[in-house]
Amino acid sequence: MQGRIISLIQEYVQEYPGLKRTNPRWRAPLVGFAAARDPDFVGLKEAVSPTHALPEDLLAGARSVIAYFLPFVPEISRSNIPGREASRLWVETYVETNRLIGDINRHLQAYLAGEGYDSALVPATHNFDEAKLISDWSHRHVAVIAGLGGFGHNNMLITDHGCCGRVGSLVTNLEIPPSPREGREYCLARYDGSCRKCVGRCVNEALLDHSFDRWKCYEMCRHNEGLFPDLGVADVCGKCLVGLPCSATNPVGHKVRSQKEEGGKS
Repeated sequence: MQGRIISLIQEYVQEYPGLKRTNPRWRAPLVGFAAARDPDFVGLKEAVSPTHALPEDLLAGARSVIAYFLPFVPEISRSNIPGREASRLWVETYVETNRLIGDINRHLQAYLAGEGYDSALVPATHNFDEAKLISDWSHRHVAVIAGLGGFGHNNMLITDHGCCGRVGSLVTNLEIPPSPREGREYCLARYDGSCRKCVGRCVNEALLDHSFDRWKCYEMCRHNEGLFPDLGVADVCGKCLVGLPCSATNPVGHKVRSQKEEGGKS
């Protein structure tokens, strides 16, 4: 069943541009699984918010959480490097990817129902407390528990396909073997302190070497939303994700492999 779910997500993303008559915007998705009773979910009440939901809060009898990362194609990320404000292509992709996540979840829900299982869906975004700017279901934290990657200094999920993309998740009462978590770092700043380029990429001084101001970050996101009223809910920035060693790959993995290769040559 695990392999079938991975195939369903990958095939749906591959076919989506044809179904919706849109340009291809995504590379191959990454998919991970977590046990609903993994103690790390309880830990999110401390790491994220005391009100962060447990899988069983979303679905009685929950057994598993499915998480997936939809990495953007390189041209999307490159378009957002210049200037202070988000590029139109980046904003369009953000909005369309949120729709795609909703469509993927409904597609999975229909498949699981056909197999006799229940599931609970969570919106891709805008499921947060506007006073605290904190979500009661953090897709990024859930993705880490599901083995998809780790956090960067920019507070974004870094995967083996980088950090430029979007995360979706859903809860089901189907029991699926959890994905392995290797406990390795994906961020060079956290690994050996060799990079904090994301700090220089932040255009509103929200991200600093030792702090993050989520209200300044959201201020810039809302500014960008006002520039593209025709695109709908588009409160996004993404400057701290692009033009980085971690934008499209896992830089720590690349560095470790290079060091091993160099050591083997000496």
